[in-house]
Amino acid sequence: MKFRKKPVVIEAIEWFKNGDHPEDHVDQMTLRNGELFKISAEECKRRDWEGRVVRYYRHPDVPGDRLCEQCNQPHHIHGWLDTLEAGHRVCPGDWIITGVEGERYPCKPSIFAKTYEEVEG
Repeated sequence: MKFRKKPVVIEAIEWFKNGDHPEDHVDQMTLRNGELFKISAEECKRRDWEGRVVRYYRHPDVPGDRLCEQCNQPHHIHGWLDTLEAGHRVCPGDWIITGVEGERYPCKPSIFAKTYEEVEG
Protein backbone atom coordinates (compact mmCIF):
# COMPACT_ATOMS: atom_id res chain seq x y z
CA MET A 1 0.00 0.00 0.00
CA LYS A 2 1.07 3.58 -0.63
CA PHE A 3 0.04 6.67 1.29
CA ARG A 4 0.24 10.42 0.71
CA LYS A 5 0.81 12.81 3.58
CA LYS A 6 -2.29 14.91 4.24
CA PRO A 7 -1.75 18.60 3.57
CA VAL A 8 -1.48 20.28 6.96
CA VAL A 9 0.16 23.56 7.85
CA ILE A 10 2.95 23.35 10.42
CA GLU A 11 5.19 25.93 12.06
CA ALA A 12 8.94 25.52 11.69
CA ILE A 13 12.03 27.45 12.75
CA GLU A 14 15.53 26.79 11.44
CA TRP A 15 17.86 26.34 14.42
CA PHE A 16 21.57 27.17 14.49
CA LYS A 17 22.32 28.03 18.13
CA ASN A 18 20.89 28.43 21.61
CA GLY A 19 18.08 30.99 21.61
CA ASP A 20 17.10 30.69 17.94
CA HIS A 21 13.63 29.31 18.70
CA PRO A 22 11.27 32.22 19.47
CA GLU A 23 9.99 30.46 22.61
CA ASP A 24 13.49 29.72 23.96
CA HIS A 25 13.78 32.98 25.86
CA VAL A 26 10.50 34.16 27.36
CA ASP A 27 9.66 36.26 30.38
CA GLN A 28 9.91 34.08 33.46
CA MET A 29 9.48 34.32 37.18
CA THR A 30 12.25 33.30 39.56
CA LEU A 31 12.63 33.08 43.30
CA ARG A 32 15.48 35.09 44.82
CA ASN A 33 15.94 35.58 48.56
CA GLY A 34 12.41 34.33 49.16
CA GLU A 35 10.82 36.82 46.75
CA LEU A 36 9.40 36.26 43.27
CA PHE A 37 10.49 38.59 40.53
CA LYS A 38 10.27 38.70 36.77
CA ILE A 39 13.22 38.25 34.42
CA SER A 40 12.57 39.54 30.91
CA ALA A 41 13.11 37.49 27.78
CA GLU A 42 15.71 40.04 26.68
CA GLU A 43 17.67 39.52 29.91
CA CYS A 44 17.54 35.71 29.52
CA LYS A 45 18.91 36.04 25.99
CA ARG A 46 21.57 38.59 27.01
CA ARG A 47 22.83 36.22 29.69
CA ASP A 48 22.78 33.36 27.13
CA TRP A 49 20.63 31.26 29.43
CA GLU A 50 19.63 27.82 28.23
CA GLY A 51 16.70 27.79 25.83
CA ARG A 52 13.35 26.53 27.10
CA VAL A 53 12.46 24.69 23.85
CA VAL A 54 15.88 23.66 22.53
CA ARG A 55 18.13 23.04 25.52
CA TYR A 56 21.89 22.58 25.60
CA TYR A 57 23.05 19.17 24.42
CA ARG A 58 24.49 17.23 27.35
CA HIS A 59 25.28 13.55 27.46
CA PRO A 60 27.39 11.93 30.18
CA ASP A 61 29.05 9.57 27.70
CA VAL A 62 29.67 12.10 24.91
CA PRO A 63 32.44 14.68 25.34
CA GLY A 64 31.45 18.10 24.00
CA ASP A 65 34.43 18.25 21.64
CA ARG A 66 33.61 14.91 20.02
CA LEU A 67 32.25 15.28 16.48
CA CYS A 68 28.62 14.46 15.69
CA GLU A 69 28.10 11.40 13.49
CA GLN A 70 25.39 13.23 11.50
CA CYS A 71 26.91 16.65 10.77
CA ASN A 72 30.57 16.31 11.76
CA GLN A 73 30.45 19.35 14.07
CA PRO A 74 31.38 19.30 17.80
CA HIS A 75 28.61 18.22 20.14
CA HIS A 76 28.95 21.31 22.35
CA ILE A 77 27.23 23.44 19.65
CA HIS A 78 24.23 21.10 19.41
CA GLY A 79 20.87 21.37 21.11
CA TRP A 80 18.48 18.91 22.72
CA LEU A 81 14.74 18.86 22.06
CA ASP A 82 12.39 16.96 24.36
CA THR A 83 9.94 14.97 22.23
CA LEU A 84 7.17 12.43 22.73
CA GLU A 85 9.81 9.72 22.19
CA ALA A 86 12.09 11.06 24.99
CA GLY A 87 14.20 13.51 22.97
CA HIS A 88 16.46 14.19 20.01
CA ARG A 89 19.78 15.91 19.38
CA VAL A 90 19.43 19.05 17.24
CA CYS A 91 22.26 19.78 14.78
CA PRO A 92 22.90 23.36 13.66
CA GLY A 93 20.75 23.95 10.58
CA ASP A 94 17.99 21.50 11.58
CA TRP A 95 14.42 22.71 11.44
CA ILE A 96 12.31 22.57 14.63
CA ILE A 97 8.79 21.63 13.60
CA THR A 98 5.71 22.20 15.73
CA GLY A 99 3.17 19.60 14.65
CA VAL A 100 -0.61 19.59 14.55
CA GLU A 101 -0.89 18.49 18.20
CA GLY A 102 1.70 21.02 19.43
CA GLU A 103 4.44 18.38 19.50
CA ARG A 104 7.94 19.43 18.47
CA TYR A 105 10.59 17.49 16.63
CA PRO A 106 13.75 18.23 14.62
CA CYS A 107 13.98 17.67 10.87
CA LYS A 108 17.11 17.58 8.71
CA PRO A 109 17.25 20.37 6.07
CA SER A 110 17.30 17.95 3.12
CA ILE A 111 14.16 16.13 4.33
CA PHE A 112 12.46 19.41 5.19
CA ALA A 113 13.07 20.75 1.66
CA LYS A 114 11.57 17.61 0.09
CA THR A 115 8.55 17.51 2.43
CA TYR A 116 7.46 21.11 3.03
CA GLU A 117 6.86 24.27 1.04
CA GLU A 118 6.24 27.75 2.42
CA VAL A 119 2.63 28.95 2.56
CA GLU A 120 1.34 32.50 2.43
CA GLY A 121 0.11 34.08 5.64
